[in-house]
Amino acid sequence: MEQDGTPDTVGTRVARARKRRGLTQIGLAQRSTYSRSHIAQVEAGHKVATPAFVSAVAVALGMDPAALYGQPYQVQGQDDHVHTVIPELRRILAYVDVGPDLDGPPRSLDVLAAEVATARRLETQAQLGKLASRIPGVLEELTWWAYDSDSATAWRLLALAHRSAVGLTRRLGYSGDSLALLERAADAARRSGDPHLPHLMTLSRALLLMAMAQYAPAGTLLDRAAADVDGSRKDAHEVSGALALRSAIVASRAGDTERAWDRYGRATDQIRSGTGTPVYGLEFTPGNVSIHGAAVAAELGELDEAARRDHAITDRTLAALPPERRAHHEIDMSRVHLETGDYETALARLDSADRIAGQMVTFHPTARTTVAHLVDIRRTLPEPLRRLHSRMAV
Repeated sequence: MEQDGTPDTVGTRVARARKRRGLTQIGLAQRSTYSRSHIAQVEAGHKVATPAFVSAVAVALGMDPAALYGQPYQVQGQDDHVHTVIPELRRILAYVDVGPDLDGPPRSLDVLAAEVATARRLETQAQLGKLASRIPGVLEELTWWAYDSDSATAWRLLALAHRSAVGLTRRLGYSGDSLALLERAADAARRSGDPHLPHLMTLSRALLLMAMAQYAPAGTLLDRAAADVDGSRKDAHEVSGALALRSAIVASRAGDTERAWDRYGRATDQIRSGTGTPVYGLEFTPGNVSIHGAAVAAELGELDEAARRDHAITDRTLAALPPERRAHHEIDMSRVHLETGDYETALARLDSADRIAGQMVTFHPTARTTVAHLVDIRRTLPEPLRRLHSRMAV
């Protein structure tokens, strides 16, 4: 809630930012890809502020999309402590060409490899608080190892640890820190000697570019990475499949229907030929491909197709996915049902996501905009919605 008593939503933030820049709704429409009517309805809370809308308007207003979402979110309860990781990560970023002065000897690379694997597992389980408590120490020790030994193993582990930190800061809304950490991850990946590891950083970079509505550069980077995959390596299937899925999402967010379904088709063709050997935990699996199909349709605004694809995904398929992927799908489908006016199902899907990965829902912009929209249209709040609204303080 702002000091003037106006509810603090994406729509009201857009309106305030637009007015501060001396723009009318028509003026903002001329700078973005959305009509004056669409902008007016989002500002008034009558239409959902989709991720594509927020990205486009943020560019038009010269803002970070996180600012329009109101990130980083300060929440009620124990989840708020997750923000304490940010000063620690910024301190670690200060180590350039030199490692830290540790209080004692670092743990062995074998032990730290297990820690990196744990960090990745916590990331896929959407346990942000636990990840935040572990990742700074792992990064600091691996930074020492990398600069002291200059070993390929140390650089590889450091790249993967940085990538987990990129994912954490992106989810919390610290986009500047994500970009800085990504540069360190990319540098470590290049030094690792692993030809495919830099492609994982491209996957992360594409997400950050997509949030800034830089769809063409993101697509170009993904295509370059896909062309550079060495098909003889055991991780080729996993890496090329993940790149195809990310390309499909980027293209769909851009509204490029042909490219989106083409890239998605490449991923489905690959998955039919087998899943290959997982090396990086990128979840290139039949289930993940299926939920990406629903996500592509949702991003393109093909809401009936998104619902159809969602309906075809079995509970068994979803159960095989890690919590982060399942919760993300539930949030996507909640937005689909919200946009089609099925508010009960929208709340049910959001409640499902909350039971799967509560911390992820707490800090997810789409989940929060969905909650805010559902609160606005309800005269009384059912318990699941009241609980979410109270925790998010939206």
